[in-house]
Amino acid sequence: MRIYRELPITRIDGDSVERTEHPVVEEVPISVMVNGRQLTLAMMSPVQLEEFAVGHLFTEGIIKSAGSIESIQVEKQTIKVLTKEPFKVIGPRRMILSGCGGASSSLDPAKLPKIPPGFEIGAQQLLSAVKTVLDSEIHRLTGGVHVVGLFNSDGMICTREDIGRHNALDRVIGYGLGKGTDFSRTFVVSSGRISSEMARKCLVAGIPVAASRSATTTLAVELAERNGLTICGFARGGRMNVYSHPERITGSS
Repeated sequence: MRIYRELPITRIDGDSVERTEHPVVEEVPISVMVNGRQLTLAMMSPVQLEEFAVGHLFTEGIIKSAGSIESIQVEKQTIKVLTKEPFKVIGPRRMILSGCGGASSSLDPAKLPKIPPGFEIGAQQLLSAVKTVLDSEIHRLTGGVHVVGLFNSDGMICTREDIGRHNALDRVIGYGLGKGTDFSRTFVVSSGRISSEMARKCLVAGIPVAASRSATTTLAVELAERNGLTICGFARGGRMNVYSHPERITGSS
């Protein structure tokens, strides 16, 4: 399936009225099954589903690496995953809505990994990465998707789009896991807000820097400050706000 469809619209511009078409992003319910049991139902863009499954299971602590997966099968709107380790679904089925990250497994800083010091990135390189991520054809065409990019000091590793920024982040993490990426030497850039759930996923993956053209939240900053994540917001127009661990951004002092 494509990430968008052309739908008929009535366009009104002042006194002008015309019938035409406009690209609208797809929003589809995708069921994730693990070892025959349903883990979650995600409202998302129906693309790169295998990458999403790998990244989501990793950031939710279901698997420890891409090697923990025996097989992935995509059948229409269902992702079927077999893992090498036993997995038991505990509690009710989770629902991931397109506008949020669903019910997070844990936001207790004591239960999240701490990112050690050592990685640094230049402020201008970070701003350039934000500009690169926002230069998305689908983003410009529809105005209805979030874009997340995974970068290292050599440049862009990958970018992914989705109606939900959390799903896009899971996709780039899933891609990185499949390629054996050293996340401790990477940073992510998002077109959308850095929420506590976005911060949590970065901490689980060990990604030391998260930046956005948009805002962040107090809980995201609290998690980041306590666990070693650098959060940068409003990274645009040659400026940015560094909310936590500014020592990683060279040129920020």
